[in-house]
Amino acid sequence: MHTTQHKSYDIVVIGGGHNGLVCAAYLAGAGKSVRVLEQRPVLGGAAVTEEFHPGFRNSTASYTVSLLNPKIIRDLRLYEHGLKVIERPFSNFLPLSDRPRDYLCVGGGLAATQAEVAKFSNDDAARLPGYYAMLERVANVLRALLLETPPNVGGGIADLLQALKVGKRFKSLDMSARRDVLDLLTKSAGDVLDQYFASDAIKACFGFDSVVGNFASPYTPGSAYVLLHHVFGEVNGKPGIWGHAVGGMGAITQAMAAECRARGVEFSVDAPVEKVLVEGARAAGVKLASGETIYARKIVSNLNPKRLFSALVDGADVPDEFMQRVSGYRCGSGTFRMNVALSALPVFSCLPQPGPHLSSGIIMAPSLRYMEQAYFDARTHGWSANPIVEVLIPSIVDSTLAPTGQHVASLFCQHVSPVLPRGMHWDDYRDKVADIMIGTVTKFAPNFGESVVARQIHSPLDLERKFGLVGGDIFHGALSLDQLFSARPVMGYGNYRTPIAGLYQCGSGTHPGGGVTGIPGHNAAREILKDT
Repeated sequence: MHTTQHKSYDIVVIGGGHNGLVCAAYLAGAGKSVRVLEQRPVLGGAAVTEEFHPGFRNSTASYTVSLLNPKIIRDLRLYEHGLKVIERPFSNFLPLSDRPRDYLCVGGGLAATQAEVAKFSNDDAARLPGYYAMLERVANVLRALLLETPPNVGGGIADLLQALKVGKRFKSLDMSARRDVLDLLTKSAGDVLDQYFASDAIKACFGFDSVVGNFASPYTPGSAYVLLHHVFGEVNGKPGIWGHAVGGMGAITQAMAAECRARGVEFSVDAPVEKVLVEGARAAGVKLASGETIYARKIVSNLNPKRLFSALVDGADVPDEFMQRVSGYRCGSGTFRMNVALSALPVFSCLPQPGPHLSSGIIMAPSLRYMEQAYFDARTHGWSANPIVEVLIPSIVDSTLAPTGQHVASLFCQHVSPVLPRGMHWDDYRDKVADIMIGTVTKFAPNFGESVVARQIHSPLDLERKFGLVGGDIFHGALSLDQLFSARPVMGYGNYRTPIAGLYQCGSGTHPGGGVTGIPGHNAAREILKDT
């Protein structure tokens, strides 16, 4: 009679996305034996670089850098492992029509942006410094909370002390700053922007961040926080800057994986987990789809919380009320993601000559009203007749991504409905919607459509099937006040733990939420080590 021997680990991490890799690296650095299980054939989750047409490579899903935390970059030696980030010359370029000079460029310093805004409103240009100062003042308060574990509502004395510590930060603010915090946590982006500015162009530029990954109108209460979430970051020590990782977003996760290997982490790819094993009310291991069983003292999930508890955990192992709350956890970001191979750079009618504007985030959405209508269309019909499209052309600054003289572009498109109206299925309409997205860009750059050599399409359903992004949600759950901080993903379990002893969460469905930050993985590792 033969007995099958199963190797046991201190930690098993489910999901080799960037937060899973960060968590694994910190745990292994503390001397733990760690194994990471990734369902896809490549590590990196949604932060990967892949060839989608012969000779053309691009970031498949996530596509730009700013929110990656500098402490994590240092601790995991990402630059030493080859990561290089190039700053964008401008933050954004908004072509507003096909008329010459009818555009707005934002970035390149305050004076440059003010000169651009003054084309539309001198008053708005004068208000810019006050708006930036308000955003930075609030961002600094919340930035200080990013690397901290939220106080767990209903926890013990340690959580009470943490709550007092958080409260002290807000108490130190003057009344004006407190009002700004309240506005940005509760109001719509449109309402906040309308208080500051009159011209459509600058409101559209700033308001775009409020609908990125957020299936909502810019006038939906709470959308101001989504806007704020996008200004937390920095590139190469410069706050508020966005950049490109040379080699695409996969360069970030490959650098993380290199540090993990240096610390002794074991990896398994093509290894989807079928079930979390619970023995004696405690997580004891995982069963893979292959039938292999792996045991560990602690299990860490980098999955969307909804997916973890609906697909991998037996409902009998957690309280009914918790399962009810998780089932009500809201996911679905209204995102349609494309990559295209281009035979030539787009020529925008409003600014036809080549220049740094082509290395910026190019936004097709000329007003908040346009964005709101895009949302209403998607809610009613499944997608927008006139969608919001951001184009980024990384091959301008990164020649490794495309053949000489040709280019790749990322198209990040809003709004589409994660679930189409009755009787409709995304697999039947993805090409039709892709045509609409390309046509939207072509309205502003007439040569764009004819220059598309190949395209890679990801509907919300594709994003869910390929990357586990439930409802195509790039943030692993809506960034709304009821799903933030101590309430992310469920109040009472905002501290990276779960109702099952030994089962933890480290993904974007925990504080502080989505984006390629690495912070949930960092914070979860700290809490796991506290429990060992």
